[in-house]
Amino acid sequence: MTFKPARLLIALLAVVALPVVAQNIAIVNGKAIPSSRVDAVVKQVVAQGQQADSPQLRELIKKDLIGREVMVQEAEKQGFGKDAAVKQQIESARQAIIINVMVGDFLKKNPIKEADIKAEYDRFTAQSGDKEYHVRHILVETEAGAKDVIAKLKAGAKFEDLAKESKDTGSAGNGGDLDWATPSSFPKPFSDAFVALQKGQVADTPVQTPNGFHVIKLDDVRPAKLPTLEEVTPQIAEALQQKKLQAYQEEMVKKAKIQ
Repeated sequence: MTFKPARLLIALLAVVALPVVAQNIAIVNGKAIPSSRVDAVVKQVVAQGQQADSPQLRELIKKDLIGREVMVQEAEKQGFGKDAAVKQQIESARQAIIINVMVGDFLKKNPIKEADIKAEYDRFTAQSGDKEYHVRHILVETEAGAKDVIAKLKAGAKFEDLAKESKDTGSAGNGGDLDWATPSSFPKPFSDAFVALQKGQVADTPVQTPNGFHVIKLDDVRPAKLPTLEEVTPQIAEALQQKKLQAYQEEMVKKAKIQ
């Protein structure tokens, strides 16, 4: 079968014209809205698990984009696009978008490895230790005041009663109770003191921290209930990502010429 010249010309024009029409979902006052914009919104909505891709969803997005374009054109017509505050917000948004794309590319090229997560978890568990301690304390202003509390305890006073005068208002009403925790949760001088105690024992000497002087009592000890690697993998991965990004930024700042 052969085409006559006129029919061949019409067919070629149709082939050329189809992609142009398909590229846009609408043209608003001469301004085209590309179909790729709908695809991008659909991809985002589907990724967030809000809805599945469907003709109905695409039609809603199309109407929304047309409405936005109409509003933007009207806002520009009224001069809002020239407002200094608006320009500043646009520039801030532009910077955020560009940075986010760069960060995404950096993390894709420099992923957090499972070995790194495991090493960080091992460091965390080693630092936390394999025991939890149930500790009470009484916080006072001076060393002399703390020694006076210790003397009263040795004379038979109840720890819970004396704890009511503690500077730590969060635990004073609960007998100085700090609940169960690992040594890594406290300043080292504080934790060094209570790990050396026996159950039910009060430290003979006060412990000083930036908050004041502490009288410490150990109620009990038990095996630590640490989270498993699987439970904390997302948090560790996020922390390592932030650490890697901070190092990346600091390296760029060092190389930058800043006046």
